[in-house]
Amino acid sequence: MSRPGIDRIARAGMVALVLAGCAPTPSAPVRPALDLPAAWPGQPATGKAIDVARWWRIFGDSRLDQLVTEALANNLDLAMTIARVDEARGLLAQADADRMPLIDATAQADRSRVSRRTSVQQPAGTPTERNNLRATINASYEIDLWDRLRNASAAARAELLAAEAARDTVRIALAAQAAQSYFTLRALDAQLDVTRRSIGLRERALELQRKRVEAGVLAELDLRQLEAELAAVRAQLAPLEGARSREEAALALLLGRSPRAIMADTVVAESGSTLAALAAVVPAGLPSELLLRRPDIVEAEQRLAAANARVAIARVAHFPSIALTGYLGVESAALGSLFSGPAGIWRAALALAQPIYAGGRLEVEIDIATARERQALAHYESVIQSAFRDVRSALASQAQARASYDAEQARILALQESVRLARLRYEGGLSSQLELLDAERNLLAAEINRIDALRAQHAAVANLMHALGGGWQ
Repeated sequence: MSRPGIDRIARAGMVALVLAGCAPTPSAPVRPALDLPAAWPGQPATGKAIDVARWWRIFGDSRLDQLVTEALANNLDLAMTIARVDEARGLLAQADADRMPLIDATAQADRSRVSRRTSVQQPAGTPTERNNLRATINASYEIDLWDRLRNASAAARAELLAAEAARDTVRIALAAQAAQSYFTLRALDAQLDVTRRSIGLRERALELQRKRVEAGVLAELDLRQLEAELAAVRAQLAPLEGARSREEAALALLLGRSPRAIMADTVVAESGSTLAALAAVVPAGLPSELLLRRPDIVEAEQRLAAANARVAIARVAHFPSIALTGYLGVESAALGSLFSGPAGIWRAALALAQPIYAGGRLEVEIDIATARERQALAHYESVIQSAFRDVRSALASQAQARASYDAEQARILALQESVRLARLRYEGGLSSQLELLDAERNLLAAEINRIDALRAQHAAVANLMHALGGGWQ
């Protein structure tokens, strides 16, 4: 390259450095001041660490472990969020690539003919047909004086982190939904079992009473009362079976099973396993700041960071853009001389573009980006508020569900004794059969309520883990 050419490029570089000194200072990321509680209200004094990635193992149910694993592997809603993460990762790679020089190679061959009948007369002996061969390596690079490309990369990186957090939000919600659906299914199975056992006991009692009526020992009115009571208990089967079928289909959908499997497969609990009440979770001393790692809060925070970076991008649109371009190669009319010394060609250029008038577009773009940043900030604060509300409600539900279960358990013990005494009184002729039927009916309702209270207690624990964003170490 000649000395004058080097001098011109050096002067252009000096201009670029002067412009860089005028670059606007990027605004600091907006973060709201958070007024967090010092501790969780109503938490137990004891507890243990819970694996964040597999918090559902606190239930100690291997069948539930299998179902949650199946849901995380096959659920289509989760598959969509994973695809969005892959898309965001590609967009980040694209934004990072924009900060690098672009180099490519071109090869061109053309043959042309000019007319001798135009107003432009060709010199005598000039051929009318020409060949031209050209091969070059081209390069272009935008000087990122105002950090436009760096902020675009930062925005894309924040969007990737937000997409990953959204994926984790779906993971936690999916695990909680699968656990709650599984416990509902188990509760319905237990209620069906209690109802069928009650029907069996009443059928045997009815058969015995029929013999007593035939022998003239028992009035027919008592027999009809037993028949009506048996029919009433049988009537409870159909709604329970219908609810179980619907819950099983909903769980199969969460598991990502095929349409054929949704119609045909059954979901059963581990053989011989029984539900047991769980101790309360969230031990004392667990900081409330732990909630800030909840994936939906992380997602909102990263969306805010991306919006902040886009405000900076909109602001620098008022400043000039500088691009370096050039090529190096060979050009010749004949292939034999294409790579000879005289065929060499090169070009270096610096282009500067400064917006002058855009009809107010640039100012509007700043206003739009700033408004979106305010929206992201409000959304971030709203998500945090909702998260603490969710945890408070879940903590209360956990305590209330355990209290309800304990009350139902005590009620069953009392009603079992009541049925025993009512049967003795009836057999001793001290009370009517109606009194015994009332006691048995109350005991059946209490057993069904206890099963539902146990389901609610397990569901409350799953909901609390969902509200906390998983477990803790």
